Amino acid sequence: MNFPEKRIIEFIKKHHVFTLATCVENNPWCANCFYVWLEDENCFVFTTDNATKHAQDAIQNQNVAGSVVLETSVVGKIQGIQFRGIMEIPAGELAPKAKFAYLKKFPFAALMDTSLWIIRVSYIKMTDNRLGFGKKLIWEP
Repeated sequence: MNFPEKRIIEFIKKHHVFTLATCVENNPWCANCFYVWLEDENCFVFTTDNATKHAQDAIQNQNVAGSVVLETSVVGKIQGIQFRGIMEIPAGELAPKAKFAYLKKFPFAALMDTSLWIIRVSYIKMTDNRLGFGKKLIWEP
């Protein structure tokens, strides 16, 4: 499996909230979700109620996009990723692995009535101004 560059993984692991974008019938939607990254699987793991707009959208169109950003007003420190992938409910051996990782990071989620989802990432673009203004790192498997 082709893995994203180390700097991309380090950035993803430093954060815990992404913005998820879905679209059905030309009606886009965004939601913010807590996540954990499964490095061996190149996927985000998160929970959401199946009745949410983004979950309902993903049932109709699994193609999603999103971003993770570092909030800063210092131009030289700007970092962030944009990604594309497939949103689905984890199955098989991935389901318990995803659940364990998510609950380890967010144990309070065990008390919530939500479903576990993953995003299998197919593209990541990282902007990292610490490497030079507008420097981009691209990953595609």
